[in-house]
Amino acid sequence: MNVCYDGNVLEELLRLLALEKIEENIYRGQSQDLGFGNVFGGQVLGQALSAASRTVGSEFNAHSLHGYFMRAGDATKPIVYTVDCIRDGKSFVTRRVVAVQNGLAIFSMGTSFHRDEPGYEHQDEMPDIKGPDGIESDVEMVRRFSDKIPRESLEKLLCKKPIEIRVVNPVDPFNPKAMPPEKYAWFRAIDKIPDDAATHRYMLAYASDFYVSSTALYPHGKTFWSPDMQVASLDHSMWFHREFRMDDWLLYVMKSPSAGKARGLSIGSIYTRDGVLVASVAQEGLLRPLKK
Repeated sequence: MNVCYDGNVLEELLRLLALEKIEENIYRGQSQDLGFGNVFGGQVLGQALSAASRTVGSEFNAHSLHGYFMRAGDATKPIVYTVDCIRDGKSFVTRRVVAVQNGLAIFSMGTSFHRDEPGYEHQDEMPDIKGPDGIESDVEMVRRFSDKIPRESLEKLLCKKPIEIRVVNPVDPFNPKAMPPEKYAWFRAIDKIPDDAATHRYMLAYASDFYVSSTALYPHGKTFWSPDMQVASLDHSMWFHREFRMDDWLLYVMKSPSAGKARGLSIGSIYTRDGVLVASVAQEGLLRPLKK
């Protein structure tokens, strides 16, 4: 059976993140199986930010979010998002979102929106990293290792993706060698996205969950596919600094300053191709060695 969606995959993702309003401040989103076995964490991040964005005026832009993953989501069932409108101020708006599936909370998030205003400016410099041209995409990498991936996951992983990702310094997912805890990946939507700042922000929230926790596995010679590892996102924070477009190349610079007690912390910086820092990310992931 063909498990891939045959239409426009980017339009399908935009519909997935746009949500259906079912009651005042209550929204429903469908789920998507990307081949990981459970709902992709970025889907819940993007949908939760989309739900919160639906409750604020267009003059406010999301500037930060802080979320906790509490339960694995079922990719075969929809998710309901309830938005608590905590505060509506003149400069800042605060929202709390809870994602519910099967009557249980699977994710909670606090997010803040800010009315743009002038202020001081500075930023870190983008590292000198090879551009995206000529780098293998994530789908091409999956195809190269297809003989080692379970069939039920492989069919979904080989489907056309709405966001193309090219990792500059990948590891062999099935025979990894220890490397410094730093990862660099270029990514962009495969086609144009409407000129709506909120849409680009929740699309970036969606994409920000790809690969970030696995950076903490680099120095230990392990990957998501290692049979003796359990890897999952625990929490996720994000700050939006400047305007950007998801349909232009963005560079994700990921580093892991610490791992211990079966958890790993990864920090990310996201730049435009011309070096503008547009967002920062912090995520702690579960890195649990399984007993033999």
